[in-house]
Amino acid sequence: MRRLCFHLKPGLSRLFGIFMLAVWVIASSGCSEQIPGPEAAETRPGGAATTSIIPFPELDKVTPNLPEQERPLFYAGRALAHQPWVKAPTITDARDGLGPIYNARGCLACHIRGGKSRMPDNADTPLFGPLIRMSVVLDDAAAMTAAANSHDGVIPDPVYGDQLQTQSIALMHQLRQATPTAMAEQQQVPPEAYAYITWHEQAFIYPDGSSVSLRKPELDLRYAAYGDFDTNTRFSVRNAPAIHGMGLLELIAQSDLEALADPEDADGNGISGRQNRVWDARSQRWLPGRFGHKANRPNMDMIVASAFANDIGISNPLFPSQPCTAYQPLCEQQRNGNDSQGMELPDNLLRLVTNFTRNLGVPQRRNVDNAEVLEGRTLFYATGCVTCHQPSYTTVASTTQPHLGNQRIWPYTDLLLHDMGPALADGRPDFAASGSEWRTPPLWGVGLMARVNGSQQYLHDGRARSIEEAILWHGGEAAMARQKFADLGAEERHNLLQFVESL
Repeated sequence: MRRLCFHLKPGLSRLFGIFMLAVWVIASSGCSEQIPGPEAAETRPGGAATTSIIPFPELDKVTPNLPEQERPLFYAGRALAHQPWVKAPTITDARDGLGPIYNARGCLACHIRGGKSRMPDNADTPLFGPLIRMSVVLDDAAAMTAAANSHDGVIPDPVYGDQLQTQSIALMHQLRQATPTAMAEQQQVPPEAYAYITWHEQAFIYPDGSSVSLRKPELDLRYAAYGDFDTNTRFSVRNAPAIHGMGLLELIAQSDLEALADPEDADGNGISGRQNRVWDARSQRWLPGRFGHKANRPNMDMIVASAFANDIGISNPLFPSQPCTAYQPLCEQQRNGNDSQGMELPDNLLRLVTNFTRNLGVPQRRNVDNAEVLEGRTLFYATGCVTCHQPSYTTVASTTQPHLGNQRIWPYTDLLLHDMGPALADGRPDFAASGSEWRTPPLWGVGLMARVNGSQQYLHDGRARSIEEAILWHGGEAAMARQKFADLGAEERHNLLQFVESL
């Protein structure tokens, strides 16, 4: 892995103080490379797949360079992603088979307008959109190794599986006339449980004396319908991420990511990014992971198919089972919407939705010539944020998506796993990812999240209400960069945040 350290080009900053800060950062790291100057290409982070934000930003817009003859298929997939699925059986057999237990009725019910889901602000509002991942964690190293080498990548809770479904097709649930435990007593298939979040606040004090309030979630599960969870089950709150630009991320060369990986920290810079190793059900082989909070999916096929199965309860060729477990007989007894091939979503329709998701464009940059943004860009490099949030790649040529190939893109991610320290750890391994490792999220479009759908909530569990809070939660491999950010003066911190907001 090439060590990423930089010298400052003085022309990038109009403030001598910022120049001196960068010199201090560089001197402390002993590096000899230069911070690259701004490029015109940065204004179009998706290359030819960059979308306009006029009249307002959306993250579910078609990439502008999608060939005209392919647009009908894109909009057919978009309709499937938007449509609410319904209980089987009905005459609308192209969209029945919901559940019997699920988290949402449709793809974009969680990824609102292509953006993030919304975390509740209080302990009385149940989760909807965000979800709960769970699995059994044992002290037995051999058992955990076997789990990582299984096609699931985890040991599911024996009763509730590896994802909590908080909705069900039961009429009593739809009308909210009973708790899940009462529904089970009435022989109606219940949601597995209801999930709530209690927020706990704590203060972060900067060296200059100013402070920021940080919050962290405490999960509150109520009315578990099938009894207790396994005593070794670990839970992880997950806020649904934005879905734009994923087709471009899929075309980043594997060799580029391998070149960035440094699992043994051979260069001694404290950053040891590595790739997960995950199962691909379509090709029936093990592949590097690059999607999902823990990089537990290798490609868009697996991302979309697993969401249909686990989030909506729609069986498909890659995930043919319903989310019911053997300990949930009421769930297993419900009618399904299977076709003659035994699937609720046949492969041609699954591919339509995957094609739609692949072809979501990336919003254009804003305020790129603003002096504060330019100074913030310098600081983003100088403080080491780019070590994990790698700015740019050129996508590989593609025979299936040629318009997305050979594009210079600016996602600001290495798609690698990094240990983020105990404060962000969920204690839940996933394939080869440890309980404290998380994939570096792309930053393109991050400054638009509030304008897209009101969800300005960052990190895997939505705890951060601003980019500043998200930075201050960084630990582990990112602790040094966080400390350099904290050591900045108030104006410099503001400028760095203005740069990230412009992405």
